[in-house]
Amino acid sequence: MDAISLFSGAGGLDLGCEMAGFNTRAIVEFNAQAKTTLLANRDQFFPSLREDAIFSDIVEIDYRELLETAELVTGEVDLLHGGPPCTPFSKSGYWLAYKRAGQDPKASLLDNYVEAVEAVQPKAFIMENVFALGYRNHNRPVLERFIAGVEKAGYVFQSKVLIASDYGVPQSRQRLICVGIRKDLIDGPFAEYVFPWPEPTHSGPHETRKNYDKDLAAHVTAKQAFKGLTARNNPAEPEEVVKGTYAEHFRAIPAGDNYLYLTAHRGHPDPSFEWRKRYWTFLLKLHPDKPAPTIQGQPGPWVGPFHWDNRRLRVAELKRLMTFPDEFVVTGSRRDQQLQLGNAVPCDLGRVVAEAVASELQRMGAASQLQIAA
Repeated sequence: MDAISLFSGAGGLDLGCEMAGFNTRAIVEFNAQAKTTLLANRDQFFPSLREDAIFSDIVEIDYRELLETAELVTGEVDLLHGGPPCTPFSKSGYWLAYKRAGQDPKASLLDNYVEAVEAVQPKAFIMENVFALGYRNHNRPVLERFIAGVEKAGYVFQSKVLIASDYGVPQSRQRLICVGIRKDLIDGPFAEYVFPWPEPTHSGPHETRKNYDKDLAAHVTAKQAFKGLTARNNPAEPEEVVKGTYAEHFRAIPAGDNYLYLTAHRGHPDPSFEWRKRYWTFLLKLHPDKPAPTIQGQPGPWVGPFHWDNRRLRVAELKRLMTFPDEFVVTGSRRDQQLQLGNAVPCDLGRVVAEAVASELQRMGAASQLQIAA
C-alpha cells in the first residue's frame, strides 16, 4: 500500500504508517531541519521515498507534480496522512487574543489539507491534531469547515480522541485522530458506516479517569521505557543541567509532582508559589512508575516534564517516550531535536491507527472482489 505524507515533521506518523505496511512515496514538509532528519533516515526507514519526492510548501504545491514524482495517479494512493501545525488550536496559546478569536493564520493549513484530499483522492486519510481542536469554542468552526470540505470531496469522516498510553506508548498524550474513507469504497449507507477504531491494549488511570480495564496490561511507565539506556547510548548532555532562578525550588519537588508541591494549599511550611497560578507543567517531573505527560516541542526553561533525577530529559529518552527507534537519527541542535520530537506523533500510536486503516481498506477490497465475482 502506498502513502503520501503531509506536514511530516520528524516522521513519527510516517514511521507508524510504514510499520503498518504503507510505503511512503512522497512527503510535504516546510521545516528545513525536519527534512534533513527525514533524509538522514530515508535509506533505513523510508526505502520507497525518493530524494526528489520531498516537497516543501503545501500552500504552493503542484499536486500533479507530486503524484508524478511519487509515480502514482489520482485515486490510486491508499493513504494520505499528516498533522497540520497544532499551535492554532492548542490550549497553551489561549492567552493570545487573536487565537481566542480564531484568527491564527496557521489554522488555514487545514484548508490546504482539504485541497490535498481533493487533488490526490486517496482511498483513506488520517489527520492528527491536538484534542483541543474538537473543543466547542473558537476551534469548532475550523474543524467543522474541515469536515464539510472532506465530505464534499467524497469522504465519510470519523474522529476520536485517543490517549497514547492506552496503546503502549509511555506517554499520556491525548490526540484527536480524524479518519476519512472514500465513499465509493463503502458498502452500505454512508450514515451507518462506523470506522473500526483500534481497541486499547493497555489501561490505567488518566487525569480524572478512575475506572479502567484492569484486565489489560498496565500503562507502560517512564522507567520501563528507559530500560536498557546506558551511558553509551544515552550520554549526558550539557543542556540537561537545571540552573537559574527556580533551581532550588525544582530540586525540592519530588518525582511526579510540580510547583503545586510548594504551595500553602498543599501544606508546605514555606510556600513559594500560589495555588494554580502557573501552568501545570511548571517544574513538572516525571514519575518513574507512571507514563510521561505530554512531551512538548517548545518548552520554556522551567516547563517539564523533567527527569526525576533533577535534570532535563536527554534526546535518547525523548525518543523512547515518543516510541521512535533508538537508531533513528534526529538532526540539528538540542533545541531542534526537542522541537521535532515534541511535535511528532508517537510512532506506536500512528502504527495502531494506520493498522486499523490498512485492515479496513483490505476488508473493503475483499468485499469489492466478492461483489465482482457474484
